[in-house]
Amino acid sequence: MEKYQLLQMLNPGALGVNLVVEELETETKFLIKQVECIDEHHANKALEELMPLLKLQHPNLSLYHEMFIMWNNEISSLFLCLVMDYYSQGTFQNIMENKRKLKAVVDTEWMHTMLSQVLDAIEYLHKLNIVHRNLKPSNIVLVNSGYCKLQDMSSQALMTHEAKWNVRAEEGVWGRLGMSGKGDPCQKSWMAPEALKFSFSTKSDIWSLGCIILDMATCSFLNDTEAMQLRKAIRHHPGSLKPILKTMEEKQIPGTDVYYLLLPFMLHINPSDRLAIKDVMQVTFMSNSFKSSSVALNMQRQKVPIFITDVLLEGNMANILGSWLCASFVNDSRHCDSGIGSQRLGFDFQSVSWTEHPLKDVMQNFSSRPEVQLRAINKLLTMPEDQLGLPWPTELLEEVISIIKQHGRILDILLSTCSLLLRVLGQALAKDPEAEIPRSSLIISFLMDTLRSHPNSERLVNVVYNVLAIISSQGQISEELEEEGLFQLAQENLEHFQEDRDICLSILSLLWSLLVDVVTVDKEPLEQLSGMVTWVLATHPEDVEIAEAGCAVLWLLSLLGCIKESQFEQVVVLLLRSIQLCPGRVLLVNNAFRGLASLAKVSELVAFRIVVLEEGSSGLHLIQDIYKLYKDDPEVVENLCMLLAHLTSYKEILPEMESGGIKDLVQVIRGRFTSSLELISYADEILQVLEANAQPGLQEDQLEPPAGQEAPLQGEPLFRP
Repeated sequence: MEKYQLLQMLNPGALGVNLVVEELETETKFLIKQVECIDEHHANKALEELMPLLKLQHPNLSLYHEMFIMWNNEISSLFLCLVMDYYSQGTFQNIMENKRKLKAVVDTEWMHTMLSQVLDAIEYLHKLNIVHRNLKPSNIVLVNSGYCKLQDMSSQALMTHEAKWNVRAEEGVWGRLGMSGKGDPCQKSWMAPEALKFSFSTKSDIWSLGCIILDMATCSFLNDTEAMQLRKAIRHHPGSLKPILKTMEEKQIPGTDVYYLLLPFMLHINPSDRLAIKDVMQVTFMSNSFKSSSVALNMQRQKVPIFITDVLLEGNMANILGSWLCASFVNDSRHCDSGIGSQRLGFDFQSVSWTEHPLKDVMQNFSSRPEVQLRAINKLLTMPEDQLGLPWPTELLEEVISIIKQHGRILDILLSTCSLLLRVLGQALAKDPEAEIPRSSLIISFLMDTLRSHPNSERLVNVVYNVLAIISSQGQISEELEEEGLFQLAQENLEHFQEDRDICLSILSLLWSLLVDVVTVDKEPLEQLSGMVTWVLATHPEDVEIAEAGCAVLWLLSLLGCIKESQFEQVVVLLLRSIQLCPGRVLLVNNAFRGLASLAKVSELVAFRIVVLEEGSSGLHLIQDIYKLYKDDPEVVENLCMLLAHLTSYKEILPEMESGGIKDLVQVIRGRFTSSLELISYADEILQVLEANAQPGLQEDQLEPPAGQEAPLQGEPLFRP
């Protein structure tokens, strides 16, 4: 101490006395903290712990310049002396004392500026695994009106000696140093519950910082004593925080929304449940009022903590203030003892418009935050059906999609969004088959862009095609999807995922739905598509569902004239084999017969291939077998007769049809379905041609079979090898 001249003794702190001194050589003022030690070993241990602090470099830390041990002969005690910068502008404690006298609110801009500096300094320490251990308003000094520093960092040795701590709290210690009074009776009230039991961690600093923020926020309506009692009360009764936060809301204290989010999680009794400093910074600087600070601008590029996203998604900020949702995040019962109600609020989506939707504000206010959007969408995905408020109006879906489109490169977000669309639209349709499905241009464009953005994602491609299939189920979008290039994209996806059964089925189902309503069409992409459809059917020869959808698509493509002549034979074989594979699926059988009829109408080669399916096998026998299975189904029988009518237009195969028993079959049909005009017309046409071929001189009126007469069928097994 010989090189310093004592200028002033300040009020003592919890750890020792603060002396304002002047260095004799430089006339520079410093602050020396003298900490009484139990013995030399204790002093040396503390000195060893504190020495690394001399190397710290941060603009918002008041660094130690020197440390030494001295003996005070006057009171026969050993002291550790810590030399740091001296600032005469006061501390946070002085600011709050003045505000309390005036019952005034701390200036919002000033608080934001200072708090950003404090948070940055604490983050710097915690990244180095350094615990301050002594955070309180009097240890945040003002360099000037807009610049502050943390000072008086302590060590484990100084803070965890129980005997020393108890002695230091006694008035007589300060009296021995020649000082009157006990000093500040509030000193310990800033400390975390576990710190009073000599256990310190970075989470202890979080508690102390929470107390500082609480004190700054309440200085306009709590006096010193009330503030100290509140800090002590929340250690044992976390519910004490609730009425204070409510009062802040009623008094419209600036930043209350942030305090609602922060304080319950900074002042949690269990250290492991408190926020980390990074989380505190992220939550704080999500506030619009903080976005101008340099630290805040840096934070805008960082992720929003998961728990905060969940808090926000429990309700919008207005609801958080009124409903105490900030403690009910994602099924975590650990936070229920914070005193903030842990009952999850059930929200009736049907009772509000989209403008009041609890997720709308979060998704809009955090629209640039992919982690928030993903969490929001996943929350909707897991929400019970009765809370979804189905059906969703088009404007709600468009609102969600408009936000999500900003993150079109992020696969997880797109996958979750499309899965949500699938759930919302699918369940709405299941609930009411007559419900109108939203199918705006924005939704369709989003789905098509999604397909193009991640063409190699099996799950995403599959989900998107399923969503499009639901939307197209009510028609009127074929032209729009054609303009968007859907047919070409479907061909590319079938080619890429031809081995993926689910994707192939999704694409075929969509094409089935679209081609039913198509009016004018560019044939080129559909001709390429027809080739891929046949390839898919050949790749999945035993898959009944793919066969059913594939037969429907091939039939519709044949009607549009989009199956090339070079593909006819392969298509015929696939259609007949599909009937053989699953004769019990009436949709498949009908569509296969329609497809065969459409092709037979324009190609003799097709007709011949149907009659002679393969060596030793005849498609005519298959037709008879199917009739036996569906003889009471007029639609199947009508399609069967339509096919036979087109076959009879080719003279070369009439003998095969005659020998194959087709005449007898049609006579039976003609006698059984007397009320179906279309069916009778086909039957009469077939019989006339077959009769004329057998007896060239026979007149037309002689070809009519007796009404109601059933000719016996040739005995054949139902299904032939």
